[in-house]
Amino acid sequence: MDQHTEAEIVVRVLKGDRQAYALLVEEYKTPVYNLAYRMTNNIEDAQDIAQEAFLISFRELSHYDTNRRFYTWLYTISLNLIRNHLKKAGRRQKFFHNFNTSSGNITFFAEKTNLPETGDGDTEALSREREKKLEICLGKLSPPLRELLILRFYQGLSFEMIAEITGASQSAVKMRIYRGLEKLQKYFEKM
Repeated sequence: MDQHTEAEIVVRVLKGDRQAYALLVEEYKTPVYNLAYRMTNNIEDAQDIAQEAFLISFRELSHYDTNRRFYTWLYTISLNLIRNHLKKAGRRQKFFHNFNTSSGNITFFAEKTNLPETGDGDTEALSREREKKLEICLGKLSPPLRELLILRFYQGLSFEMIAEITGASQSAVKMRIYRGLEKLQKYFEKM
């Protein structure tokens, strides 16, 4: 959904067509849930956070700036809820996540590991082993770094969108993502 369509829907909702908000929920419920799940590794927490993000965005819709993407505004709300949840839950060092690296988004990293490719039936087992190592290593990253890597490589967001969501400059976002990948590689090599 493009920014113009999002803005039109928001205007309809603000004019009293509350049913139109369901179009935004339908469009963004999966990405918001996936973000919450990847950060919390808990289905119930992810569902609660996603639901709360949509409730807050609906309640605060009059404050939405139609010159921005609704998507990035919603992600900002979602990330704030996730950050608060992680602080309350004290999960900074307890995160373990089931990342789906078959999406190809972070496979580039897994492919650079030192596990040999055998060319036979062991290839799939080695791939699963790399994925498991990767999920453990991602869990060792601080939530802010993990958040940036998830936004970039799992949510597929551009540096520009991540900068808008986080309030950081694009160059700062790029630098932090690079640092996150470096830390991820160090953790991976130590395993």
